[in-house]
Amino acid sequence: MNTPIRFFATAPKGVESLLADELRQLGALEVAETRAGVAFQGSLRTAYRVCLWSRLASRVLMPLAEFPATDPDQLYAAVAALPWEEHMTAGGSLVVDAQVRRSAINHSRFAALRIKDAVVDRFRERFDQRPSIDLERPDIRLNLHLDRDQATLSIDLSGDSLHRRGYRTEGVLAPLKENLAAAVLLRAGWPQVAARGGALIDPMCGSGTLVIEAAFMAADCAPGLTRPYWGFRGWLQHQPAVWDELLEEARQRREAGLQHLPVMLGYDRDRQAIRAAGENARMAGFEQFLHFELGELNDLSEVPGTSETGGLLVTNPPYGERLGEVAELRFLYQLLGEKLRTHFGGWQAAVFTGNPELAKNIGIRAHKLYKLYNGALECRLLNFDIAAERFFGANAPQAPLSDGAQMFANRLRKNIKQLRRWLKQDGVSCYRLYDADMPEYSVAVDIYEGRVHVQEYQAPATIDTRQAERRLRDVMRVLPEVLEVEPEVITLKVRRRQTGSNQYQKLDRTGERFEVREGNCRFLVNLTDYLDTGLFLDHRATRFMLQDMAAGKRFLNLFGYTGTATVHAVKGGAVSSVTVDLSRTYLDWAQANLRLNQLSGPQHRFVAADVLKYLEQERGSYDLIFLDPPTFSTSKSMEATLDIQRDHVQLIHLAAQLLAPGGVLIFSNNFRKFRMDREALAELQIEDITADTIPPDFARNPKIHNCWRITRR
Repeated sequence: MNTPIRFFATAPKGVESLLADELRQLGALEVAETRAGVAFQGSLRTAYRVCLWSRLASRVLMPLAEFPATDPDQLYAAVAALPWEEHMTAGGSLVVDAQVRRSAINHSRFAALRIKDAVVDRFRERFDQRPSIDLERPDIRLNLHLDRDQATLSIDLSGDSLHRRGYRTEGVLAPLKENLAAAVLLRAGWPQVAARGGALIDPMCGSGTLVIEAAFMAADCAPGLTRPYWGFRGWLQHQPAVWDELLEEARQRREAGLQHLPVMLGYDRDRQAIRAAGENARMAGFEQFLHFELGELNDLSEVPGTSETGGLLVTNPPYGERLGEVAELRFLYQLLGEKLRTHFGGWQAAVFTGNPELAKNIGIRAHKLYKLYNGALECRLLNFDIAAERFFGANAPQAPLSDGAQMFANRLRKNIKQLRRWLKQDGVSCYRLYDADMPEYSVAVDIYEGRVHVQEYQAPATIDTRQAERRLRDVMRVLPEVLEVEPEVITLKVRRRQTGSNQYQKLDRTGERFEVREGNCRFLVNLTDYLDTGLFLDHRATRFMLQDMAAGKRFLNLFGYTGTATVHAVKGGAVSSVTVDLSRTYLDWAQANLRLNQLSGPQHRFVAADVLKYLEQERGSYDLIFLDPPTFSTSKSMEATLDIQRDHVQLIHLAAQLLAPGGVLIFSNNFRKFRMDREALAELQIEDITADTIPPDFARNPKIHNCWRITRR
């Protein structure tokens, strides 16, 4: 076979580029990455070499034919026409795997059955004998790939997934597949570390897959050398002499490689995992070269004899699927970071996790980040250099505070002292601590029961960008020290002037809400996903005023947002409520807040609507209305934009028409340049109550909002 043959190597998602490089090193020609694999050309020897030596491929397929298959009969006819007697005997065995996508034939098992029937019928008609089916170790394994009614039928030379090296006899919970472990090690730079004699350690090794795959690489050992079964062994065109030659070469390279293995260690707290790792190492032929030991992460320390060579610490720690697990695992990642900083200076580290947020608790800045998939789960591999300049947060080496940073720290302490008595007396746990008190440090700092929300106001164009960045670093350094909190509880956002739909733009997708208290009410807040958190702190006094006024009242909350005013009104005894907002997300949040306070009921309604349109159509009557519109708003669901200065007269007119006799409208907005057009609203009694609604934590900035009490004359 001098003419190059076409082959296709399948691979886990995210590994294709690594596999392409590996195939080139193994002598493959015309290498081309495609979806979920790599196409290449070469001789049968090349394909055998890939089967034997690939650390990354899942299967090696040799296409036999490509043809259209728009229905089962066309599929059957095309397969039956192939010369199967050239590939297997009539008394042999086969099995068929099929993957179908976007095709008229949409059932993979049915497609596989039709192919099996076509092969069997051809042998029965020509030789009066039929092959058998062997699901475990057939003479040949066929593979159908059917996409958009175009079929590719191949012989699977690997016979079974190549990640099954033949050494794993015992597993533990959620082990890594061997070829994914190999991809992690390659991305982590283990071959280069091993070449210079560096050590390898996995402090949470499970059944030892990472350590064993590292040994295969360091020993120049073919990963297929321990496999007991190959798909080409029963194929009639198999070339045993070529295969035996490759096996002998691999054995010799293994023997030579074993003479130079570096130190490789695995630890785990699970006795069963360590027992499995030891047995797997024995089956792989590395029993005397690898060391697995029962041990807690807390006991991890330096590896003797590695002070000059350094090494690689690589691990796949748990990442948690439930909220409680994630909370507990933060400490595990923090402990891992502590051990790396304390005992592994100068080393490299690689952490493979399905929860990259947890990896932030390590406290070391990754220099490389790769996306890989563990099955369908998207994961991240973070590579670290263990050096002091890479540490961040409380772990970073600290220079003395600049004069400006010291002034900022002093201002925070002064504000804490001024607010302390009021916070304790009123039981306030969510409040604004700092609001650009010093123009150089233009941030707002809000406290949410132990968590800190920092908003950096966008610096004017006259401020040097690098200077603004330095000041922000000062802020993020000072806050943990002054507030006595971990850096991980601080959320930072940049707050820009919002226009149009940008004001509703989502910033993140963590979806994490947590519960906070406000007097006798409880609310869910989210510090990450939007510019606003779900609780406007400057309206705290206004909400309590609504609660005091609400007993026995019918309450209407316009631009209701997350329903915090509704919760206060119902807590105060409102007999019914209607909360109106254009956003279904906010209304769902508002309902969750009402449920949190055990206040839900059919008398409390939530309406998704453009408020102006709602007011024009509403015919109800209300005793207490809260109208708190944004300064500017636009949406695809709105018939027009809202400009509060331009449109406030119309809004107030429409809302006041819904007031019952003796009813009260509380109107508020946050536009600092707002001017009430009293002449256009002459039929209404309008009282400015702004001063009564500014709480002590916003007293330094009394223009944070405007508020009026409005009644009909």
